[in-house]
Amino acid sequence: MFRWYKSLTILLLSGLFISCYSSEKRSANVFHYNEQTGIASLDPAFAKNQSIMWAVHQLYNTLVEVDSQLNIVPSLAKRWEISADKKTYTFYLREDVVFHDDDCFSNGKGRRMTAKDVEYSFKRIVDKNTASPGAWIFNKKVDSVDGFKAIDDTTFQVKLSRPYQPILGILSMQYCSVVPHEAVERYGADFRRHAVGTGPFQFVAWEEGQALVMKKNPTYFERDENGNRLPYLNGVKVSFYDSKATEFLLFRQKKLDFINDIDASFKDEVLTKRGTLRKEWQGKIQLQTHSYLNIEYFGILVDTSNALLKNSPLASGKIRQAINYGFDREKMVLYLRNSLGIPAQSGFVPAGLPSFDSVQVKGYSYNPALARKLIREAGFSSQTMPVIKLQTIPVYSEIASYVARQLEEIGFKIQVDVVQKSLLLELTSNSRTPFFRGSWIADYPDAENYLSVFYSKNPAPPNYTRYSNPRFDALFEKAIAETDDSVRYKLYQQADQVMMNDAPVVPLWYDVVVHLVQPNVQGFPANALNLLELRRASLSR
Repeated sequence: MFRWYKSLTILLLSGLFISCYSSEKRSANVFHYNEQTGIASLDPAFAKNQSIMWAVHQLYNTLVEVDSQLNIVPSLAKRWEISADKKTYTFYLREDVVFHDDDCFSNGKGRRMTAKDVEYSFKRIVDKNTASPGAWIFNKKVDSVDGFKAIDDTTFQVKLSRPYQPILGILSMQYCSVVPHEAVERYGADFRRHAVGTGPFQFVAWEEGQALVMKKNPTYFERDENGNRLPYLNGVKVSFYDSKATEFLLFRQKKLDFINDIDASFKDEVLTKRGTLRKEWQGKIQLQTHSYLNIEYFGILVDTSNALLKNSPLASGKIRQAINYGFDREKMVLYLRNSLGIPAQSGFVPAGLPSFDSVQVKGYSYNPALARKLIREAGFSSQTMPVIKLQTIPVYSEIASYVARQLEEIGFKIQVDVVQKSLLLELTSNSRTPFFRGSWIADYPDAENYLSVFYSKNPAPPNYTRYSNPRFDALFEKAIAETDDSVRYKLYQQADQVMMNDAPVVPLWYDVVVHLVQPNVQGFPANALNLLELRRASLSR
């Protein structure tokens, strides 16, 4: 404990990581960002949300990763081979990767990473003693006896129980970061706050609620096109102010290098309704927008055996379709989102994925006349329609109220119930709410990740609506075993259409990444996974 506080004291006094946000910050070439929600862990086995994934991505590496075009490319693995039966993946590893220097190693010097470390890391994810929330990623996919095996120091194999085309996407997830057994064994439960990896930055200090500091890894294996070793930054400092207003103020004062997303309280100050910078901000900041593999939606419980659906109009497919036709998504995105998003008028799979096709998958657009017709066909009228409760979280209350008002114009009676996020998660996980706000962010760039939300063999989560359709299941199972991308995409589209016709969800919009960035930040492009990518970022004076 004393050593840790001593390190932090040295850190705060050093010129490199000086705590004040002045000209020294720029000369130090340290990237500053704020994590409003805090960071629960630095252990990759617990990288279940964006705040953890962003930090883990700086500190660790995976066998493969996703590039800016959503292609799977090498990282710790130089290349890989796939067996003829599509069930064995053999990875050939780099030989120039070393772990960060740390006291867990002999003489404090980081050792070379080998295939044994990959085997250890993957087995640790599925080990029940680890209790990783990412254990599901290999469930019923990897051979239970001989799934992970180090053949020699530079060769590693994954054996699948059946062909599963999205496996490379799974291996790009932060859960699959490679960790050294020495660090896990030495630090035990404290490994969550003492990261030791191979990534571009290495752990310096973390005072929870105050700051997380990382410094440049001087032995990082990647180089740029000119042979210069990455990263360019000297370090990264993460603050933990829990107020979006404070975060925005610090950004305006140039004390943060970027902020992720624009809070509703100040979006109209910065953006026009068309999603562009207002004149007074032009030239002062950079606005970055990019397709984001996230869909915002309302979910509808469709398990008719659930008592909540007894006598509920939501049990009717025509009522669910009427809800989908009953409000204007385009005006919603324009006026309530400042055009930040694409109205979700196709399937559940969002724009940005290669398999997305708005022609092949037809969703719902605003058609109040058809909505009224469907209500009548379902046996209801504005007089007989019971109240339907829509449960949402505070940040989406305005959206829910907008949809409710429009649905009331065509005969629905919608009561918006605003609850805390933790409660809504509990209610949806236990099938205790029939109509609820939801979102789904891609873990990896494949439509399988979205359609698995409706696979009947999946529990809640991810199948919060408890949707079940044998035709959907058959198309889904055929798709994930298909190795021809064009054929697989068509199967995904067919499955998406089957589900949309049944309407267990009300898609709202396909999201976009929105970054406000200081003008001196370079080499910091947005990406569809909204993964914080700092390897090539730099700060000009």
